[in-house]
Amino acid sequence: MVTLADVHAAAARIDGVALRTPVRTSGALDELAGRQLVFKCENLQKVGAFKFRGAWNAVASLSDSEATRGVCTHSSGNHAQALALAAQMRGIAAHIVMPRNVMPLKLRVVESYDAQITLCEPTLAARESALAEVQRETGAVLVHPYDDARVIAGQGTAALELLAQAELDAIITPIGGGGLLSGTCIAVRGTAPAVALYGAEPAGADDAARSLAARKFIPQTGPDTICDGLLSSLGELTWPILRDHLAAIITVDDDGVRRAMRLLRDELRLLVEPSGAIGFAATLSPGFASDAQRVGVILTGGNVDAAEFFGE
Repeated sequence: MVTLADVHAAAARIDGVALRTPVRTSGALDELAGRQLVFKCENLQKVGAFKFRGAWNAVASLSDSEATRGVCTHSSGNHAQALALAAQMRGIAAHIVMPRNVMPLKLRVVESYDAQITLCEPTLAARESALAEVQRETGAVLVHPYDDARVIAGQGTAALELLAQAELDAIITPIGGGGLLSGTCIAVRGTAPAVALYGAEPAGADDAARSLAARKFIPQTGPDTICDGLLSSLGELTWPILRDHLAAIITVDDDGVRRAMRLLRDELRLLVEPSGAIGFAATLSPGFASDAQRVGVILTGGNVDAAEFFGE
């Protein structure tokens, strides 16, 4: 079980290493949403995503004997970049399994951090199989993208910062495997229990919303969305936390995500990837039936090719 103490320990561990990202506001976006929005800009974090928080907490937590074995994971991009950088900073090996259809931008960044990359077919089964083989061959320590207590605690530090930066009635984050939102739940419930917690999920990958509605875990099958960072099923650690603490999960279609990306670019001059913009998209959705007037929105990543989405 991940505790508030674990999140505070992670905050101390990443202090001076991860960035304390700023918050931004916009009267124009407040008017569109019908409430005050406070954007936590994790798209400005190291590697361009919140994932560095959890990756560094995990790598920094390793004993010296564990560190000599290196680390391994599977990831479509942001966790891969984060773990590769964290390993490079500690001077240990990183072995990363990535799907063959990974965004070239994200692949190039992982390569730049000297990680050993194994490409596989773009299915969860293929990724897990390839990772198991890499782990057998190298003996590396697994740092799961989201279903890892050290990662969850590290991701929860973003919410701790946000609560110190703004007075809020609610916080909404994207949800894929649930690492960030689980860490957010733990940080918020232990620090500001009156703050409501929401998840934002693609309509084409809505396993978490269906799981919450059914009150039982429903795995992800055949996801179809531009939000490439939100394709995973929930984990054994993350699902119970989310089940017990979320007010709701709001689903958004890809058109809504594209609109949110464009608004963030035009109004705040922020480049945010689809998975990172979906929380804001959810606040503009009729499905966000909340009376919260001050809503924190964690913009989780900015690793996107602007030309691909904006034709520029």
